[in-house]
Amino acid sequence: MPSYPARKISTPDDTLNVLQITDLHLSDVSATANTEVQNTASKSHLTCKQSFEAVVKQALGEAIRCDLIVVTGDLVSEVKTATYDHIFDVLQATDIPFACIAGNHDVTNELGHDLPFYERKLIAQPADPRLLSRHLIESEYWQLLLLDSSVPGQVAGYIDDTDIAWVSEQLARCSKPAVIAVHHHVLPIQSQWIDAHMAQNTKAFWDSLAAFRHIQAVISGHNHQEQIRYHQEVTVYSTPSTCYQFKPFNDDFAYDTQAMPGYRWLQLDNNGRLVSWVKRLDT
Repeated sequence: MPSYPARKISTPDDTLNVLQITDLHLSDVSATANTEVQNTASKSHLTCKQSFEAVVKQALGEAIRCDLIVVTGDLVSEVKTATYDHIFDVLQATDIPFACIAGNHDVTNELGHDLPFYERKLIAQPADPRLLSRHLIESEYWQLLLLDSSVPGQVAGYIDDTDIAWVSEQLARCSKPAVIAVHHHVLPIQSQWIDAHMAQNTKAFWDSLAAFRHIQAVISGHNHQEQIRYHQEVTVYSTPSTCYQFKPFNDDFAYDTQAMPGYRWLQLDNNGRLVSWVKRLDT
């Protein structure tokens, strides 16, 4: 079984196939207590725990070899070690290298789920030590740079100057095509309520990337929907949650009750070409 976290990936054909999953939002994983928000697009009304497990099973059952799993934050809805233990057990059982970063829910508990969002109390929590920050994963032809944009006690993220300096140093040192993974989205997505909680300090982040032509993509979660944007010749991917989805292009909070849980594939070729697509849960 590969050791955690993934650091070096070798493949038989020099193509790196990456499965991105994000925003799992598991709470208590006991069978009797798991009362997650149900996905109303699914006739089977899966809980977030069941949906996460179904996504992993479906993705790994596809006719594509998976070389790496990247989990881009919000693994939990309430910070509990037992919940992380379950998630890591599921991922380790795949026998595929993987790596996880934190989202806002991994460092913040919300009190008052029955209240409107702006009335809830946010309580800072320490991140689980298995969640990574400034972590590098390399294959022969690619590099993946994982950042922690979470801020304890806050919904919005922040990419601090130390993160930016680390990314710049790595990109200057290594000319392999690069993908950056972060939880919070780094470009607005035309949805006022969630854009108020995107990553902050992004001007400095993008300014630092301008000097590097080999950065190919940024992948993120947080906004529970599929979007593709472009900035400075970099493709910026937002990926659906493995659980519930948010309605795109809404200025007020709304669930997308017609959208199924999803996940993203990234196929990284040995010539620097990147192809990516989203799949939705069949259930």
